[in-house]
Parts: sequence; structure tokens; C-alpha cells
Amino acid sequence: MDDIALEVTALAGLGDIAAAEWDACACPEAAEGGRPADPFTTHRFLAALERSGSVGRGTGWQPHHLVVRASGTPVAVMPLYVKSHSQGEYIFDFSWAEAWERAGRRYYPKLQSAVPFTPVSGRRFLTAPGWEAPGRAALIRAMVQIAADNRLSSAHVTFCTAEEAAAGAAQGLMARVSQQFHWVNQGYAGFDAFLTRLSSRKRKAIRKERAAAQGFGGTIRRLSGAEIEPRHWEAFWTFYQDTGSRKWGRPYLTRAFFDILHETMRDDVLLVLAERHGRPVAGALNLIGRETLFGRYWGAVEDHPFLHFECCYYQAIDHAIATGLSRVEAGAQGEHKLARGYLPCQTHSLHWIADPSFRAAVARFLEAEARAVGQEIEVLTDYGPFRKAAPQD
Repeated sequence: MDDIALEVTALAGLGDIAAAEWDACACPEAAEGGRPADPFTTHRFLAALERSGSVGRGTGWQPHHLVVRASGTPVAVMPLYVKSHSQGEYIFDFSWAEAWERAGRRYYPKLQSAVPFTPVSGRRFLTAPGWEAPGRAALIRAMVQIAADNRLSSAHVTFCTAEEAAAGAAQGLMARVSQQFHWVNQGYAGFDAFLTRLSSRKRKAIRKERAAAQGFGGTIRRLSGAEIEPRHWEAFWTFYQDTGSRKWGRPYLTRAFFDILHETMRDDVLLVLAERHGRPVAGALNLIGRETLFGRYWGAVEDHPFLHFECCYYQAIDHAIATGLSRVEAGAQGEHKLARGYLPCQTHSLHWIADPSFRAAVARFLEAEARAVGQEIEVLTDYGPFRKAAPQD
């Protein structure tokens, strides 16, 4: 491979590359059937964001995806966007932007390799098998060169893998550590088997929460694939609008996104719906990976005690156990997840800053932040709901 010339081009959208070519790099594990490890970097998911108008003109997320070709064949790709703000990223750099603009400089636009509105860890340097090192190196060089040539303040790679963070740091990017809460399946036979690993107090609390939530006066169903009907998306759109308006001022995703999701990704979706008197009143949207269930959105039009926890966390655990998934990632933030069996873990990102003095200041910040995150993870893990030692048979 060392003597093969690599050509890097930028795409104005996923429509400029065949789905099979993109997915050969993004999810080669799914080439012979089965699920991709990460549904969010597939061509169909990223294209759904573009086709629906959730990203693109007027959104602050302008696609500028990179493709590395060897002898005309794509061997590496990267989802990349020109950003005019820092919204929808979940690894926040607002303070960096404020500091740089206070100094009279322009922070935006910037480059961002990410899955928009999706705080889920996964590969960002998407390479075909055997092209991991040269493909990743070519993508990093191209991203930095584009930022430098266009006099952009910075380039960022968010929610990458730990391996990618180490490789990026070796190529001169700055690594950042953050945290999320994930549930890990220890081979549990059922939800009660999971509960036996918890302290008595936490176990009783969860049982009370589930009983209260399931007694809300209706039923809770888990739907996937052909079980999901257009009317279910209509209900979920109402839930999503309410949550989005309260959290972000306006929803990030358009109504058309959910129609396209129904068309192209129903088999990748787990929709949890709470229904009362034949009407959906709350719901949670999850995407299904090869080994992981990814919790994404929640909303409700009626308020019932603990229904949020039941639909988002406990139903996700039930599904993971029933289908043999190894973990549940329930999204960004939320220390309330700790008491429900979701433990803190590291997430990673990479950053390139053009200005040397600004880069040095950010590097100092990242060192201090990494120490604080490490200490917080240690404390929270120790404070977690699990018994200090597993019960003996």
C-alpha cells in the first residue's frame, strides 16, 4: 500500500457517492448481511439527514464529506461538515468560541467530523479493511489542510473511538476526554438477574419505579421493523417536537426525517410506545447496532411518574437482554442514569486549532479537564448502584 497514490476529494453531499461505496468503508462488517456496528455512519442514516433538510443549507451543518481513493476505489471516508455554530454536537466548545471572539478573532466557521445531533461514539475515520492506518492518516491530513487553506479557526472530530483518539494524537491533534453513562450486559438471563447485582436499596427503588410506571393506566410496547406504522411516527413527531422545543429552542430534525427513517431504516429502529385508551402518550426512539442499543429521543404528551425511566432505560435493558446485545448507550449527560445501572465511561474527541497561542491555551484546558473527568468517573463508579462484590451462588 505504501507505493499506491491516494487521492482525496470532498463531497457536497452523500448523493455524490454510491451507498455501497460509502458503506464498504463505514460498515464493512455488514457486507454479508447482518447489522452494522454503528447505524449512524451508514450512508442511509447520513443521507436521511440531508434528504430531509435536517442538515444542509440554512442549518449550520454544511456537508463537506471526505473520500480517499486508491486507484479509483474508495478506501476511506469521513462525515465532515462546515459548521457556523456549535449546536447539536454534545462535546461543547462554546467557551473556546467565546474566548476567541472576545480576543477579536472569528471562531466560526469551523470543520466538524461528527454525526449531527448524535452523541454516540463510533469510528469517524471510516476505512475499508486493511486501510486503517493509511486511510486514517490521509483523512487527518486532508481535514487539517482544508481548515488551514480556508483560514478556519479549527477542526474537530467528536465521539471518535479511543483507538482513533490515540492515533489522532500521534499525528498532532489534541485529544479530549468526556463521559457518558452506559449499561453493560453481563450475560444476564433477565431483568431480575440484573437486579440481583444491585444493592438492596437500589433494587427496591427500581422495582417501585417500574411498578409505578407500568401502572400508568395503559400499555407499553416495543416495536421494530414492520411493526412500526406511519401513525406511530406521527405520534412520535409530536413527542419529539415537545422535547426539542424545551431542550434546544427548536427541534433539530425535520418531520421528513422520520418518514425517511421509516422508509430506509425501520429494521434498525426500536420504538418504545406508551399507549393509553388506544392513543400513544409517550415514546422513546432507539437505533439498533450489531452489539449495542442506542437510545436517542424521548417525549410525552402526558406526565406520568417514572414513565420516562421505564421507556428510555428499563425497556432498553429488557430489549438488550432479550436480544443478546452487549450494551445500552442512553445518550449524553444525565447522572440520574447512575442509580439505574448505567455507569460512567469515557468518550473521546480530537481537535486542531490553527493559532499557536490559542492551541496552547486549549491544550492546558484539556489537560485539566481530563484529570477532572477521570476523578469524576472514579467517584461516580464507586458511588454506583452495584454491590461491591457479586453474590455467590
